[in-house]
Amino acid sequence: METGSPQDTQAQETEPLWTGLPPGLLRMRRTLLVLWLGLAALGTGLLLGLLVGPGWAALALLPLALAAWGWVLLGRNWRSWRYAERADDLLISRGVLWRAVTVVPYGRMQLVEVTSGPLERHFGLANVQLHTAAAATDATIPGLAPAEAERLRDRLNELGRARSAGL
Repeated sequence: METGSPQDTQAQETEPLWTGLPPGLLRMRRTLLVLWLGLAALGTGLLLGLLVGPGWAALALLPLALAAWGWVLLGRNWRSWRYAERADDLLISRGVLWRAVTVVPYGRMQLVEVTSGPLERHFGLANVQLHTAAAATDATIPGLAPAEAERLRDRLNELGRARSAGL
């Protein structure tokens, strides 16, 4: 049984292997959303209930509605982020309404950083920041596991040195 035409096979070979972000980033962002908007709802309800009257305390439901909407939007945004390592470049795709794909050639990379702030460290996450000669093409891959971020940094540095040797 034939699996497909030669064009289909060629298209499958050239299609990059995309890697999504780990769920830890989504967990961190949703935790922060619930924490901040939950505190806003509590503060709003208490202040309005004590100062104006209990009927006005119902306005505290507004931050809770925003939290529910933000929960869904954060999930969609998290699913939109992905990256792919190809032979000559790194692809980073992101965006829900406005899709953006950044192509960073290995030979143009000047610096690859792994950063992790206090919140990221608490949730076991790290960011990979790519710097190139053109400031507009700097790219970031957020929310990776620290081991994966270090592996990616080392691989990109190795590929960058190999590709820039010919320049």
